[in-house]
Amino acid sequence: MSNLPSIKNAFLLVENGLITNFGEMKDCPKIAKAEIIDATNKILMPTYCDSHTHLVYAGNREGEFVDKINGLSYEEIAKRGGGILNSAKKLAQTTEEDLYHQSKKRIEEIISLGTGAVEIKSGYGLNLESELKMLRVIKRLKENYPITIKATFLGAHAIPKEYKNNKQGYLDLLVHEIMPIISKENLAEYVDIFCETGYFSVVDTEFILKAGKQFGLKPKIHVNQFTAIGGIQAGIKYNALSVDHLEVLTNEDIESLKNTQTMPVALPSCSYFLSIPYTPARKIIDADLPLALATDYNPGSTPSGNMNFVIATACIKMKMTPEEAINAATLNGAYAMGLEKELGSITIGKKANLLLTKPVQSIASIPYYFGSNKIDTVFLNGIEQTNNQ
Repeated sequence: MSNLPSIKNAFLLVENGLITNFGEMKDCPKIAKAEIIDATNKILMPTYCDSHTHLVYAGNREGEFVDKINGLSYEEIAKRGGGILNSAKKLAQTTEEDLYHQSKKRIEEIISLGTGAVEIKSGYGLNLESELKMLRVIKRLKENYPITIKATFLGAHAIPKEYKNNKQGYLDLLVHEIMPIISKENLAEYVDIFCETGYFSVVDTEFILKAGKQFGLKPKIHVNQFTAIGGIQAGIKYNALSVDHLEVLTNEDIESLKNTQTMPVALPSCSYFLSIPYTPARKIIDADLPLALATDYNPGSTPSGNMNFVIATACIKMKMTPEEAINAATLNGAYAMGLEKELGSITIGKKANLLLTKPVQSIASIPYYFGSNKIDTVFLNGIEQTNNQ
């Protein structure tokens, strides 16, 4: 993770949206009709791969933000009808069209900030109609924007009020009524669950992951955000592509992740916003494990899709080096979305999803100038993106 290969004074050739050649400038081929972009004093690198977001949501939770400032905890706000249930209520009252228009603004914003691939979860529906509404909006974004989008079914995000005393009834609804429609309409590639004290247990997690696999949905899980209850081991058992959050991590959890195909994912801007512990990145990396970084973009705990800030926070608060953080935000993030063969590095044959910085001294400029946007231009499939897309 500390090895970030780079070439100074380099060229890169893009044809038909793919990277076809790169190397030292002295080896640059002469092409009669090439469009040339001058990158003097700039750095060209892969776009960010944000493998964990809840970007499709309705409205905002600014009121809860003020409650937090006034001393209420995340759990206390949830008990008062806030949190995920608040977002679910807003989403139910929002039309699919309105939800799409709110979400497309966020997609355009994250593209301008350097993100070239994003995973988006459902989970603010908590019933058949609203969950499918979210997934259909994600599908529409995928069709209308050049950014690579992966969809995740997170029906098991919280227990809706009407199922407060019948959690299994709600899980059965997810599996027997919603998953068949998702499978038939090809609305998601992944299944997710919030495995956490007060939400869903390890037994619930295994039930959902097993069912998801039967419908062709690969597992990813929210786990170890507040407590360590054995969710990581459940994820590994079902060959989860990623285990995300990991703010609370035991030595046993770290040992369990060794020699698996499961990517640990940290969400540092969530820790920043909620003032909870940061994922112990150094402990993970020093155990020879990989680590990915993602935004967790959502209205309650991380209302930001800025991967530049995620990288800066990982360096400043989690003591990751700039090289580690860039690898975690690009190639490892791509892996956590099943996209490592298409994106995440400058490799011949991969998509030309690239970002060009403004003039900078080194790669460390991105986290060092944590409050500034150091991105000049974003290219998706080799095409320069403008703010109006």
